[in-house]
Amino acid sequence: MSKELLLVIETVANEKEVSRDLLFSAMEEALAMATKKRFEEGAEIIVRIDKKTGNYETFRQWQIVDEDHEIENYAAELYVDVACEKGHNVKVGDILEEAVESVEFGRIAAMTAKQIIMQKVRDEERRQMVSKFRDKVGRIVYGEVKRVTRDFLIVDLGDDAEGVLPRKELVSKENYRLNDKLRACILRIDEDVKGQQIILTRAHKKMLHALLILEVPEVAEELMDIVGIARDPGSRAKVAVKSNDKRIDPVGACVGMRGSRIQAITNELQGERVDIVLWDENPAQFVINALAPAEVTSIVQDEDRQSMQVAVKEDQLSQAIGKSGQNVRLATALTGWHINVIADTVAEKTHQAELQKSMQLFIEALDIDQDVAEALVEEGFSTLEEVAYVARDEMLAIEGFDNEICEELQERAKTALISQALAGNKPAEDLLKMEGMTPEWAQVLADNNVITMEDLAELAVDDLREFITISEDQAAALIMTARAPWFDEDKKK
Repeated sequence: MSKELLLVIETVANEKEVSRDLLFSAMEEALAMATKKRFEEGAEIIVRIDKKTGNYETFRQWQIVDEDHEIENYAAELYVDVACEKGHNVKVGDILEEAVESVEFGRIAAMTAKQIIMQKVRDEERRQMVSKFRDKVGRIVYGEVKRVTRDFLIVDLGDDAEGVLPRKELVSKENYRLNDKLRACILRIDEDVKGQQIILTRAHKKMLHALLILEVPEVAEELMDIVGIARDPGSRAKVAVKSNDKRIDPVGACVGMRGSRIQAITNELQGERVDIVLWDENPAQFVINALAPAEVTSIVQDEDRQSMQVAVKEDQLSQAIGKSGQNVRLATALTGWHINVIADTVAEKTHQAELQKSMQLFIEALDIDQDVAEALVEEGFSTLEEVAYVARDEMLAIEGFDNEICEELQERAKTALISQALAGNKPAEDLLKMEGMTPEWAQVLADNNVITMEDLAELAVDDLREFITISEDQAAALIMTARAPWFDEDKKK
């Protein structure tokens, strides 16, 4: 390799801001590719260039393997005993190098080197360009539409940088044309076969978050936090905020004077309505805030199922639910609680029915009169377990209850629970002995009030499969076995 080529490498490295090591690597790769053509397919060839003189040496590499190893590439793998016979001091796992004749850096090698160098230069330029945007993920960038395809837009971000804006990341009904200006949020940096790509978005909740940082100084200065965002792009969104400074109203700060700040965001997002919701550490209050302006009259929280049943005034039911359930769906996504909205009249009827059911349970199981049962229900007792195992002080707080009454009620509740456990459903003998039935299945069916073969015979296939995990064919066979007595009776008639 001549000194002139070393000068070329130095020039390219300076002009393109590419490291000399990268260019030397490209040149070594080109020489290795040219050399490989003289050997069988699969041979491993490497070239090492002296970066000071430009001289280079070429080597063929062999992977040393054990005698029991099944060789897949005979051009690059060599048994250890064969290598030792050739006078090489190697062991399994070593890489054996044999010096071979180097190719002249002629026209073909030069063309190959040029292609590889240009590709590596392009890759390095793209890597450097993308690295400038890596710290801007989640932030707004400005650009001009450079190319439009069916699946995405190519956006010129300046400084020879390009971003890819997929169609699915556009707000609904948006239609950009060539040379249109736009604002977008950097969603992520993707790695693909062509290198790194800057992926943009306008539909993701990161876009709304970035716009709030841009339009609301209190958010940028971390005087308030955006706790969560739920969004139907182009239609409606809910943003939960909280203040880190008691002097700042987070909702008012986001809305701005006469709604100027939130209106600017709405205009940017094609009229998307943005509701600012005050975050609260109390989940019930957070849900109430998320459903505003609908007025919540009552709320029942089920922590086990992470759900809430929310009652609103009947004339506000449609407002609370929203068009096609949008309002309650966004509130659910924002709060993380499954929200079921019902009219307050329905909630009251349901509540009264549950109270009546609890009262009847206490009257029958505890053998008490209606007044005592009402007193228990009014204090929030609804099950026998609560009566049996509640702290004595809580029950003593009920007006008219003394220690003797509380002790008697708790003993009766414990006795009733034991009686219920002993009286649990047991499968009938005919169900247990039925062909194809197992004791485990029979008990599961009995727990679901399917006690006898007659009960099983009346089930449909889908009903049976809800109780026990079996195939359709198995379920059908069991049901037909249970119905066999029906057909016997028909024959007798």
